[in-house]
Amino acid sequence: MIKWVGAILIVIATTWVGFEAAKHLSERTRQIRQLKVALQSLEAEIMYGHTSLIVAAQNISKQTPKPLAWFFEQFAEKLLIGHTSVKVAWEESLQDIWKFTAFKQGEYEVLKQFGETLGQHDRISQQKHIKLTLTHLEREEADAIDRQTRYERMVRSLGVLTGVLLVILLM
Repeated sequence: MIKWVGAILIVIATTWVGFEAAKHLSERTRQIRQLKVALQSLEAEIMYGHTSLIVAAQNISKQTPKPLAWFFEQFAEKLLIGHTSVKVAWEESLQDIWKFTAFKQGEYEVLKQFGETLGQHDRISQQKHIKLTLTHLEREEADAIDRQTRYERMVRSLGVLTGVLLVILLM
């Protein structure tokens, strides 16, 4: 009886691990889409709303779900404090929330590169930089979708099968 309970717990645990890994793959795709929407909102705030970067970041933090909301919230706070440049505030905010996201190194590099140009140019040039960043993010999103379709089902199955293998080996 105890063996069966242990076997069931092993299969449940490994299945859960597999489903969590698969969830991470789908989270990356979802968060990239949310980031693209946030950057489009930033573009609209800058181009058509003529709002400052602080107000735009605060508005976007209210519109986007977490963890991106945390990012724009921290970015706005760092700009409000005024002890740092826009580039440094962007990078520090990015590093602060990075562990809460499902992003990979590619998205980090794109966002870091965008942060270096943020607030450095006039509105038209800034719009071009946002569009360039969106193009890079579309490439990363295509990669994330590809990985998700390739590996999501496999990772789930691997979790279940690993549990079954462990049970067989232990019995």
